[in-house]
Amino acid sequence: MTVRLSEEQAQALETVASVENLPVSDVIRAAIATHIDTRRRDPDFQAGLKDRISQARRLLDR
Repeated sequence: MTVRLSEEQAQALETVASVENLPVSDVIRAAIATHIDTRRRDPDFQAGLKDRISQARRLLDR
């Protein structure tokens, strides 16, 4: 997978990784895990996900 960042984001990411003494990839994975966990707990996201599941079921039932 490739992620394109602005120069500012890349520098900030490298700084965070350096200060935390972690590889950039570990910082990215942690940020993604946090984002996914936050979204899973969000009621609006859950509603949207349920809607997508319903749409997929309707498509399969046709």
